Amino acid sequence: MKIHKGANAFKSDKPTVVTIGTFDGVHAGHKKIINRLVDSAQANNLESVILTFFPHPRMVLQKESGIKLINTIEERTEILEQTGIDHLVIHPFTMQFSRLTANEFVKEVLVEKLKAKKVIIGYDHRFGRNRTADIDDLKKFGEELDFEVEEITRQDVEEVAVSSTKIRAALEEGRVEKANTFLQHPFSLEGEVVRGRGLGKEFSYPTANINIAEDYKLIPKNGVYVVRSKIEGKTYFGMMSIGTNPTVGGTSRTIETFFFKLDKDLYGKRLKIDLLIRIRDEKKFNSVNELKIAMRQDEAFSVQYIKDNYVE
Repeated sequence: MKIHKGANAFKSDKPTVVTIGTFDGVHAGHKKIINRLVDSAQANNLESVILTFFPHPRMVLQKESGIKLINTIEERTEILEQTGIDHLVIHPFTMQFSRLTANEFVKEVLVEKLKAKKVIIGYDHRFGRNRTADIDDLKKFGEELDFEVEEITRQDVEEVAVSSTKIRAALEEGRVEKANTFLQHPFSLEGEVVRGRGLGKEFSYPTANINIAEDYKLIPKNGVYVVRSKIEGKTYFGMMSIGTNPTVGGTSRTIETFFFKLDKDLYGKRLKIDLLIRIRDEKKFNSVNELKIAMRQDEAFSVQYIKDNYVE
C-alpha cells in the first residue's frame, strides 16, 4: 500500500477506483466497502484508492463537539495497510478544503488528481461545501466527467448494523467486548511508557504507565481491563487500570498496566496494548488493604479468562 500525504501528492500509472470516508475504527461495515473496492479494482484493471481525511472533519467544523476517535491516524493507517488496497490518500481537512463546491471537489480532486474512473460510495454520502451534494449529484458528475458510480445501498449498510458512533458509545460505556465484535479486532491503546508515582511496585504490582500523546484518541471508561501486548516479539497478558487512583489520593487520569510473567524495564518503550474485556468499575476503597484484595481478585479473574480464551 502506498501512502500519499494529500491528493496533490498522489501518483499512479493506472486509472483508479476510489472510495471516500474517515474510516474511524475500520470496522466491519468499512471492511465490506473496502472488499468491494479491492474486488472492483482487480476486475476492472484499476488501482484501488481510499481517500480519507485528517483531522476528522468534525474536529475542524465542530470544534465544540470534542469528538474523540477510535484510532489515531497512525493506527488507522496500520489497519488499512492490511486490507489489500493499493493507495491510501490522507488529505488534510481544513476550512479552505471544506469550502470547495461539489463540482470543484469532484473535478479537481477525484478526477484530475486521483484519476477516478469509478467511485464507490454509500447511499447517504454527502459532499461539497455545506454537504449539499448527494449520490444523485455524484452520478450526474459521473456522466459529465466519464466515471462510473457504484452505490452502497441502505440494505447493504444496515445489514452490517455497525457504525463508528456505536463503537465509540460502547467504549465510553466500558463495553470493550461489544466494541471488539463491531471492529472485528481488539481496540488498542498505544503510547510511550513513562514514569508514574511508583505505587504499583509498593503493592507488588509494578505497572507500565502509558502516555498517549494524541489528545483526540478515545480512552474507554475508567475501570480495570484484561489486556495483552506484543513486547519484543512475545505476547504478554496483563491487567490495565484506567482512572485516577482515588484510593491513594490520585487526581489525574492515568493508564497503568501490570503484565503477568514479565520482568523487563519498559521505560521509554512504545507499547500497543489490546483491551480484551472489562473486569470492573474504578472504585475508591476504604483502605489500601482493601485495594490490594481487589487487585488479587482482578488478577485471579484475568488469569482464568486468559486460560479459558487464549491458552491452549
